[in-house]
Amino acid sequence: MASPAADDYLKTVYAHTEWQDAPITPSVLAAKLGIAPSSVTEMVKKLAAAGLVSHVPYGAVRLTEAGTARALAMVRRHRLVETWLVQEFDYGWDEVHDEAEVLEHTISDRLLEGIDARLGRPRFDPHGDAIPDADGHVERVPFVLLADAAVGHTGRVLRVSDQDPEVLRAVEAAGIAVGVEVTVTATGVSVDGTDAEVAHAADVIWLTA
Repeated sequence: MASPAADDYLKTVYAHTEWQDAPITPSVLAAKLGIAPSSVTEMVKKLAAAGLVSHVPYGAVRLTEAGTARALAMVRRHRLVETWLVQEFDYGWDEVHDEAEVLEHTISDRLLEGIDARLGRPRFDPHGDAIPDADGHVERVPFVLLADAAVGHTGRVLRVSDQDPEVLRAVEAAGIAVGVEVTVTATGVSVDGTDAEVAHAADVIWLTA
């Protein structure tokens, strides 16, 4: 079942549980993909028939072993392309997601390997998401969502979600970037002793635990 649409479904299912544990439901999948629920239902049935997901009516959608392997391959493509655009073409981290959505389906495996080698085998993309290696291995470190972190917690910014470019720009303007150490305050975070108001982005920033 080789198709860009199928790959987008699998990638979305994988990404949903990458930074939290709740499995994805068909309705949430439809919302994330911007597709009618009826269309999602039909595609999920096809993916299940192909052995890529497991699903019971009205229940969660989960990747099978084969589905996980394919999802990781697409995630690798997407995140390597994002990193390539930032490092080689001076794209901002708020500009690469949509470009990568297109390019990930068109570049060859040979070009992808060349990009990976040229970039020095990066382990993380510009937003802090782990880039799976060619064998599907992913690096993980303990993390906590900013919204769930206790006041006084100090940690390094691990990841900022790339789903909303405006939020990315606001976070950057506040001096927040992947790798920056922050301390959680009652109204946001403190960076090098300077308060940064990021309460509006507390659900899209992850810190080291």
